[in-house]
Amino acid sequence: MTSKVSRGEAARRDARREVREGLREVGVQLAQLNRRVSGRLGLRDADMDCLDLIGRLGPIGAGPLAKAAGLHPATLTGVLDRLERAGWIVRERDAEDRRVVRIRALPERGKEVLAQFAGMNGAVQEICSRYDEQQLSVIADFLARVAEAGRVSTLALDEAER
Repeated sequence: MTSKVSRGEAARRDARREVREGLREVGVQLAQLNRRVSGRLGLRDADMDCLDLIGRLGPIGAGPLAKAAGLHPATLTGVLDRLERAGWIVRERDAEDRRVVRIRALPERGKEVLAQFAGMNGAVQEICSRYDEQQLSVIADFLARVAEAGRVSTLALDEAER
């Protein structure tokens, strides 16, 4: 009985290691893809990250965007200036509070980004088609938890620097 438990524990440990290694490889591959796409579009990595966040969360204020991107506000200003000059975003005054500026991605330029990711998006669709709804729900939950762990770990590193 003990050896059966030990084999089970060993298998679980190996599976956890495979998940960690898989996440590391996914991170490397996505970083490479993002760098290639950024280069093709004439964007820096931070520009691409902010453009993605603006597209998903926007219209958004500079403060919340800086926090979401993990950038110092002065750094974000440079990123936004580049994105605005290149026609990726617009800064607009809030209709209810003219002191507030909201940043919005321009949808017509967003199509350029989507075109660059078409291969990856198609591959992900194909991969997802192999799983049922319940399995996809578990995968989505796992990914959300990993992303949150990343946010928490980043905040902890920031706090340790202070």
